[in-house]
Amino acid sequence: METNAARDRIFARIRAAQGRGPKVTSGEREAVADYLTRHPQGPQPPVAGDRVEAFSLQARKLSSTVDRVATLADVPAAVARYLDGLKLVRRAVAWDSFGSLPWDAQGLTVECRPPVREPQADHDHGDLVGITGCFVAIAETGSLMLLSGPETFASAALLPETHIAVVPVSRIVVNLEEAFARMRAEHGQLPRATNVISGPSRTGDIEQTIVLGAHGPYRVHVILVDQG
Repeated sequence: METNAARDRIFARIRAAQGRGPKVTSGEREAVADYLTRHPQGPQPPVAGDRVEAFSLQARKLSSTVDRVATLADVPAAVARYLDGLKLVRRAVAWDSFGSLPWDAQGLTVECRPPVREPQADHDHGDLVGITGCFVAIAETGSLMLLSGPETFASAALLPETHIAVVPVSRIVVNLEEAFARMRAEHGQLPRATNVISGPSRTGDIEQTIVLGAHGPYRVHVILVDQG
């Protein structure tokens, strides 16, 4: 992609100014891994009680809403309940990994593709609901961590007015330190982008008044799945 090429050129210039070659060597990667292994960690406050309950509590403090279901097959019904309860459209875009769920049985129209930024017709309002998973959920803060990729496009979480995140309880970690440790263990390196989502988008720039939906979704709904 053109953006990746531009980034690589910038990094190459920085490395050249440091007297290094254009590409990261295996020795440099090993040195970083050794530093991370030996570097002492700072204090990490414990999460009291069950991490699922701790995450749910903190997520609600961030103005997210939380539901819990037994299996992935129960997710479409939970999505329908949520959308109907707020009188929202029964149409959404989603990650490819959710394409096989029984959306039609709940009368939902779900397309596995990135959201479209602009309406496609006069009567169209664009993609208002996005359904994603997450890499991990963080119990200490109630946040969701998403890693960008071709099949985990962040736009589904950032562009629609409503973001619905499907989170297996097995992906709930205690804190951000554990989240990054799991990222290194499972992926080996950082993706192009890492997004940590802490409730609906908000700002207090205008007269110190908190306004939701300023730079992203108005609402974030988390569906916890016991057997994901």
